[in-house]
Amino acid sequence: MDVKSKIILGPTAVGKSALALELAERCGGEIISLDSMQIYIGMDIGTAKPSPEELKICPHHLIDTQQLDKSSDVATFLNAVKKAEQKILNKNSLPILVGGTAMYIKNLVDGLFEGPGASEEIRSELLNLAEEKGSQHLHEEILKSIDSIAAEKIHPNDLRRIIRAIEVFKITGKPISASQTQWPEKSEDINYNLIGLTLPRGKLYQKINERVDLMIEAGLENEVRMLKENGIEKNKTASQAIGYKELLAYLNGEYNFERAVELIKRNTRRFAKHQLTWFRKDERIKWFDVENYVTVKELADEVLKHACTAVALPCGTKSGI
Repeated sequence: MDVKSKIILGPTAVGKSALALELAERCGGEIISLDSMQIYIGMDIGTAKPSPEELKICPHHLIDTQQLDKSSDVATFLNAVKKAEQKILNKNSLPILVGGTAMYIKNLVDGLFEGPGASEEIRSELLNLAEEKGSQHLHEEILKSIDSIAAEKIHPNDLRRIIRAIEVFKITGKPISASQTQWPEKSEDINYNLIGLTLPRGKLYQKINERVDLMIEAGLENEVRMLKENGIEKNKTASQAIGYKELLAYLNGEYNFERAVELIKRNTRRFAKHQLTWFRKDERIKWFDVENYVTVKELADEVLKHACTAVALPCGTKSGI
């Protein structure tokens, strides 16, 4: 692979999509979404899906590729990512991958831990329990007791990964955190430039709160109402996404609208903190503090300087960045 694909990562609301669009315009690149919720048709506002205008700037991949009644696991999703990446490379274009889920990025860069096959019986039992008591009950009362390391890494709202971790323990008798040591060690010789964006914690949290307010103003409540009518609650993964889970609970009478918005902001801030904790462990990531740049163009200039130095090729050529 002559061209090193770019992975733009970092916490939610930090500005990853804006940088990706700027780089794609300059480099003739194409964007691959690493947000596993943006694949679902209809989940637009709450996933911060690119606008129609942004989609015209450059080709995007893994946006609106799946109906809501079809679930997707990590292996299937990452296989689709790799296919899209290879398709772009075959055109001698630059793949720009954008996302904030640390586990997905680790799986993509270092390889996927396969683990035992799924048990429908165990999953059905855990899904029913989650439906009755919530994903946080599974996280706090079950996962923490059998695998405290995995519980620390997995967000309490991430029902899919909570269930998988419990399932692996029930099948093998061993915690998934121990099994995951089978992953290859981090290698410096990888096919990606890992570009991390960050902001001071207070400013990031302010941006998150403002972003949630904008989503509400844009009609997130109505979007969730429509998705509820279309059966989103049958998709246990999609219905647990932040923004959707809280508004579904509001629509089901669990609390009022103001409390739902408050919880979306709180859970998003917690998720951002969780993302940063994970990303900071990877020394291969080149970090850029967004606060140090007045415009996205200035940030892109610095990112391109780093990318060109990393591959020792002339800047400005499509094959060299």
